[in-house]
Amino acid sequence: MISANSGQDWRQQLAPYARPSLGLALRDIATSVLPYLALSVAMYFALRVSVLLVLVLAVPTAGFLVRTFILFHDCSHGSLLASRRANAWLGVALGLLLWSPFVRWRHDHAVHHATSGDLGRRGVGDIRTLTVSEYRALPPRGRLAYRLQRHPLLMFGLGPIIAMVIGPRIVARNARPRMRRSVILTDVALAVIVAACCWLIGPLQYLLVWAPPALLAGSVGIWLFYVQHQFEDAYWERGADWEYANAALKGSSFLKLPKLLEFFSGNIGYHHVHHLNPRIPNYNLRRAHYENAIFDTVPTLSLWDGIRAVRLKLWDEDRKRMVTFAQARAGGSQRRAGWRRSARGCDARASEA
Repeated sequence: MISANSGQDWRQQLAPYARPSLGLALRDIATSVLPYLALSVAMYFALRVSVLLVLVLAVPTAGFLVRTFILFHDCSHGSLLASRRANAWLGVALGLLLWSPFVRWRHDHAVHHATSGDLGRRGVGDIRTLTVSEYRALPPRGRLAYRLQRHPLLMFGLGPIIAMVIGPRIVARNARPRMRRSVILTDVALAVIVAACCWLIGPLQYLLVWAPPALLAGSVGIWLFYVQHQFEDAYWERGADWEYANAALKGSSFLKLPKLLEFFSGNIGYHHVHHLNPRIPNYNLRRAHYENAIFDTVPTLSLWDGIRAVRLKLWDEDRKRMVTFAQARAGGSQRRAGWRRSARGCDARASEA
């Protein structure tokens, strides 16, 4: 655990890694956006051969789209490029490939960084997570809704459609004018782009080229975001007990992926580094992790650990860990049994007296 007095130390340690490199940023673009666009064109021409070939090509296309999202994400933190304006303009352009309004997404994601692991400030830019006691207090309909929301088939099947297609199109009533403009202008630009593509190649062809990689990339993105903060020994505290650095180092996982998956995920598995200093661009995260002893004891997950973490649904405040629905039920049964034994013991002592 990091003490409050050591804050300046880690800030100084990580400052050199937060310096953007134009060369590395251009390399990122060349190995993400360009391959995504090239493979999308290849998928269109593959329609003349076989739909199966299109679906096969959708897999690497989705991988490059995930990598493109990481650049979009870095732009939201102003970390990919040295210029704030350049990050903003590139973020808006990448947002059109991702169907995401850059300014609003940047705001919501900043809130996520400022509140991650704080039980009192959940709800913006994160996956809804209830404590065991909060879940038990819900009426049956509320429990069912939460279970459906966290069910893998809905989370990774319907989730990408909501997260990429539906959610970003909606303007909140209480949205600030800047956020409202971001959503509306993105929606208008996407309507023009999609209409032009449908006119050029046909609506069915566009759907077959765009949808498979987009939805697959969306599923991967949701899973990555899930396991970054939803693992067994995660960090959740309330109010004054919450601390930014501890939330980053204890509540953000180090997802240790094979090299190929690390490439396609843009090093986002080094999420503990990213949460401690969001200004570190993706191309410096790995180096920052291995060159600083502060990261030696962070929670480390393998690929299999990340897959298994999907079973975890609730935060148990008593045991300080994420649990499955079954573990939550078992814990409740054990506590109730303990209360009954305690009550019987009190009754026995009272009768003896």
